[in-house]
Amino acid sequence: MDQMKKDLLKTIAGLECVPAGAYNIRADGKLDSRHTTENIDIVTKQDKPGIDIIIKPGTKNERVDIPVIVTETGLKDLVYNDFYIGDDADVLIVAGCGIHNDGGAMSGHDGVHVFHVGKNAKVRYVEKHYGEGSGTGGRIMNPTTIIEIDEGGYMEMDTVQIKGVDSTYRKTSAVLADRAVLTVKEKIMTHGTQEATTDFDVRLDGEDSAAHLISRSVARDDSRQTFISCMDGNARCNGHTECDAIILDNGHVSAVPKINANNVDARLIHEAAIGKIAGEQLDKLMTLGLDEKQAEDMIINGFLK
Repeated sequence: MDQMKKDLLKTIAGLECVPAGAYNIRADGKLDSRHTTENIDIVTKQDKPGIDIIIKPGTKNERVDIPVIVTETGLKDLVYNDFYIGDDADVLIVAGCGIHNDGGAMSGHDGVHVFHVGKNAKVRYVEKHYGEGSGTGGRIMNPTTIIEIDEGGYMEMDTVQIKGVDSTYRKTSAVLADRAVLTVKEKIMTHGTQEATTDFDVRLDGEDSAAHLISRSVARDDSRQTFISCMDGNARCNGHTECDAIILDNGHVSAVPKINANNVDARLIHEAAIGKIAGEQLDKLMTLGLDEKQAEDMIINGFLK
């Protein structure tokens, strides 16, 4: 693997060397390297591009890395990954996609990830998206995440779009059983003429299930963002969606919330706040010796932290 690909891996997955645990690294549409462990198996699909990640019941404190990098101009990569997390497991899954495009043709990656979270299992899923390169061709990423959480299961998603992604449609759907919990923390930065759409669709079917969807974003220059969320409370449950966005320059952000309480004991809340950086925040930091750009960057970094 050349230095450019190594740098992409470090950016999206924090990998500076070969991971100690299970991993599957995909580069330019092909398998680059793979390692399995006693408790975690990774199997290539036979009917379509992608892998099955099988985590044995009771697995504790293990990590799986499944990064994807694209460096070939004009390559449109598509994968289907299924995660089978056994009952009572507790694992960290680190994904992410980095695209380096120096050419004039569009390069892209679409990933369809399906999570089957077993009873009382706990999963933390970390995903970073990043684009770079001097070419005029677009860098496109469209992740689809489908989640099924069984009784007492817990899943936390921490997703970040760092920069350089020209267009993205991020679709996440989930179905929760009794006492299942889903927490999503999303952070997005767009600039130039980039476009980003987030689309959540969550069904709280189980008694005492809960979902917390939190999106924080910054739209700079002429970029555009859309936040869509639909949450159905079909049992005694708790649901919360929150969209906070900062607009700079000529940025545009639209929030489209929808909550459906289909049970008398469903408790659902939606919050949205969109606006510019408050002038008094800038003034306070500038009195400490920062110029306006430095003060602005500090506020944004804190907001997206």
